[in-house]
Formats: sequence, C-alpha cells, structure tokens
Amino acid sequence: MLIDFLFELRKRKIPVSTHEWMALMEAMALGLHDSSLDGFYRLCRTLTVKDIALYDAYDEAFLSYFKDIQVDSIKLTEELRAWLADPRNLETLTPEQQAAMKELDFEKLREMFEQRMKEQKERHDGGNRWIGTGGTSPFGTGGKHPTGLRVGGGGARSAMGVADERRFRDYRRDIVLDVRQIDMALRGLRRLGREGAVEELDLDETVERTGKNAGDLDIVFRPPRRNRVKVVLLMDVGGSMDPHAELVSRLFTAASRSGRFAKFRSYYFHNCVYNQLYDDASLRTGIPTADLISGSDRDEKLVIVGDALMHPAELLDPGGSMYLASTARASGIEWLRRLSAHFRSAAWLNPEPDRFWSGTTIEVIASVFGMWALTLDGLAAGVRYLVRGGERPRVGDPSRWVKAAGG
Repeated sequence: MLIDFLFELRKRKIPVSTHEWMALMEAMALGLHDSSLDGFYRLCRTLTVKDIALYDAYDEAFLSYFKDIQVDSIKLTEELRAWLADPRNLETLTPEQQAAMKELDFEKLREMFEQRMKEQKERHDGGNRWIGTGGTSPFGTGGKHPTGLRVGGGGARSAMGVADERRFRDYRRDIVLDVRQIDMALRGLRRLGREGAVEELDLDETVERTGKNAGDLDIVFRPPRRNRVKVVLLMDVGGSMDPHAELVSRLFTAASRSGRFAKFRSYYFHNCVYNQLYDDASLRTGIPTADLISGSDRDEKLVIVGDALMHPAELLDPGGSMYLASTARASGIEWLRRLSAHFRSAAWLNPEPDRFWSGTTIEVIASVFGMWALTLDGLAAGVRYLVRGGERPRVGDPSRWVKAAGG
C-alpha cells in the first residue's frame, strides 16, 4: 500500500526504514489518519521524518506523489452529483433518505442565508433560527443540523495547501542559515582536556575519597576542561566572493567567538594564497605566508574559505597575480601545497554550489585540499574530516591540469 510513496520519500533522501513504514501501515489500519489526506499528511510525517531539516523534502515528496489528488476528488464529486441527479438511483433510498435529499436545495439555503444576514443584528449561540454556533439552525458552525451551510469555523487547511507552502524550506541542511547553526556545526572541532590552575570541584573524586576517609570530607579540585583545538582561518575576499560576503561573515562570527577555541587566528587573501596574507579585508597589512607556516604547530586546524575560482594563470603561473610580489617566484598552487604539507588537518569550504565546480580551477585546488560546499551538511562533513581524517571528496578530473601545474 502506497509503496511508490515510500520510494518517493527515499528518492528525496528521507531515511524511512521498513520498520517505520510498517508502523505507518498499522497506524492507518487503526484509523489514526482520520480517513483523510490531511490526517495522512500529519501521521506519515510524524512516523517517518525524524529531523525537522527534512520537513521540506517531505513536502516536496508529498506534492509530487499526491499532485493530482484534488483533480480526482473533484471528478469523484461530479460523478456523485450525476448519480444523485439520476432519478433511477433514488429508487433504492428509504423514505427518510429521500426526504433528507429534498432538503439539500443549495439555492434555497443560499437565499435563506442572505435573508437571515439582513435580519440578524447580534451574535447567537445554540438557537434554531439565526446564524450562530452549536444550534440546530442550517447556518453557522458546530451545530447539529443534518444539512446546511457552514460559516467560518474549522480553520483546517488542506494537506496539499500546507505542503505547497513549504514552510520548512529554511530548515534544510543543504543551505547555511545563521550564526547559531554554524556555531553548532563548529562544536564538532572541540577536543576537551584539563589544563591550567586547579580551580574546579571534582565531585566524583570528592565523594570517592570522602567514603574512603570514613565520612570525613575530603574535597578534591581539578583543572577545568577546556577546548585545546587551535584554528587558522584563511578567507578569500573581493571579486567573485562579494555575493558570498555575508555567508563568510557568519562563519567568521561563529568561529571567532571568545572561548570557542584555545587559539584562533584569521587572515585574508584574494583569489589564492600567495606569499602574503592580510590582517583585514582591505588587504593592506599582514604577514608573509612563510612566517605563518613556520610559526604554526602542525596540529593546528587549517580552514580555508573561498570559491577557488580564478584565471588559471593566477593559480598556476609564478608572477601570474598582482598580489604576488615580483621577488617571490612560487605560484599560487605552490603556496597552497606548502600549506597542505605543513598542516596535518586542513579543509577548504567553498560557498559556490558544487554543481559548478567541474571544469574550473576548483578542480586543481580540490586535488590539494579536501573541499566541501559551505552548507550545513558540507560544514559538518568538513569538521568530521578535520577531527577524524578519512578520504577526501574527489572533484572533477584534476589530471587535465597536472602538466600546467607542474605536477
């Protein structure tokens, strides 16, 4: 039952297990979906979607699978009306049912409603004539009249309307939202350890020693747990990075928060890292890249943010960029290789959508650094790589650039 909808969910990368799907079938058998599409929409989402970030993908799958359901419902309604209009079909109805059918004259109800609206001057509840609530009048909300017009009330929206609105698209994990979410992703870099002054109460050890001391209190202190990770952040600015400026600013804000890392340094560059890195986005003052390398521990985490897009000469040719001093004959790709060789853990975060990476200078840089898209999923994957290592994602075919790069 609805097996194609299951595959539609999985196609949208919603991890629905067989156990969860069978639970949905059991819930439907118990009538928990209220025998309605709205009820099924809510029930299915509750049982099969475990992360709010997947709600938008669920809405997409729901729209794709049930897109013609409203057309089918209208067609069914028209068939029912045609059936009711055929006098031969009324022969099987009881006298009471036929009498009720006669009360379903919509035009008459509409005329009565308009007349009551003209006459009514105040609110009415529980009556049998005026437009109100809870009564037996053929007009109103929440009443007991077998036929009539409902006015207001309900407030329910169709499942198709809710899904089509896609209120949860901002929760998706393939986009970066705000500083808080980036901050949460960066917490994966933490490596806690105890060092410094003995100033924190060790409750477990205090209880243990007090017990061994026959109840005489023996208070034990210990150094607090602090994050020992040191991070160097290099950020591309200007030119093709201008559309991504706010996104990079959010990343910088989250990374530079006080206490996030044991040591945090940030520098700027334009297009590619050359022999100089800069302290500010105006690229006026800074330090030689060689000094950064020699003054950094190999265990520091190197994070580079940039779109990696430039003219090939700026990346591959010595002297190919105005930002490369004439006395330094190393190319941009050579400086990147030196950084990669020094830092044991390095990752490149690219704000450019990965569907545009192939066939560009991004391929060359991705052969030197592990590269991930600057989305929540990409950021999380890059953080895992910095902490645990593993295989770097492959981008395009960098072999086409090997000869030009001198590799």
